[in-house]
Amino acid sequence: MAQFTEATPRMTLPRTLRSEALRLARSPLVAVHLVCGLAAGLACGEYFSVARWDPALGADAYAQFLGALMPLMSAIVCGLAVDEERAAGRLASLTAVPSRGRAVLAKWLALAALGAGALAVALGVFGAVLAAAGRLPLGPAPLAAAWEGTVLGSLPIYALGLGVALRLGRNAAIGAGAAGTLLAFFSVGGLAHGLMTGELTGALTTPLSWVPFAWPARLGSLGVEAFIDVARAAGPLAATALADAVLTLAAVVVLLAWFRRFEDGRADA
Repeated sequence: MAQFTEATPRMTLPRTLRSEALRLARSPLVAVHLVCGLAAGLACGEYFSVARWDPALGADAYAQFLGALMPLMSAIVCGLAVDEERAAGRLASLTAVPSRGRAVLAKWLALAALGAGALAVALGVFGAVLAAAGRLPLGPAPLAAAWEGTVLGSLPIYALGLGVALRLGRNAAIGAGAAGTLLAFFSVGGLAHGLMTGELTGALTTPLSWVPFAWPARLGSLGVEAFIDVARAAGPLAATALADAVLTLAAVVVLLAWFRRFEDGRADA
């Protein structure tokens, strides 16, 4: 007599991503991302809608500001997400599964998607406020390009933040992210340097501009600057985007290979 057994569902990446989405839906991280995006877009949009600065350079400065904050913000999010996993079951949803690689990959993608969503809200609200005030001379395309660049530049940083949070804990990840944010601001000459001098600081090549922590700010800025002066911005944009894509691939490969042998000895976050 033939015997029938129920097939065990395979742990595929789409299923793992759905599981991550369900967990995030119950997490306060979604609301935090939404509030931060709205607050940044409204506050900066209102300021640049009445300030006397060139609105194109204002959009450039805002893109740099958002990008420079990404090392710190991604580190905080990765640290809190790992804290939640430890509190819920000592990382069981990542380590006690058939495929650790798919589990940590899904976690990385989910956290990066949250950041991308917050950036979309921040840039979208900012652009809407400026458009309502008649101060969006280049249209929405530069802001969309800034979003793409900032998201791309953030991908390897999320991988780093997740790895540090898993190995060393939340505080170590946040410390590294804070240092990265400082480097990112210095890489463009400081907060609003280009706005005050009229320079396209994203297109400037300095030693700090090749530090990966600076890439979200630089790629976001170059997305705007490509619409201001394409001749100056195109070369740095292409070179930085290529370097970032290579680093993202390398960071994910290293994260997956390392996490397959990971043993969590921490009792706290």
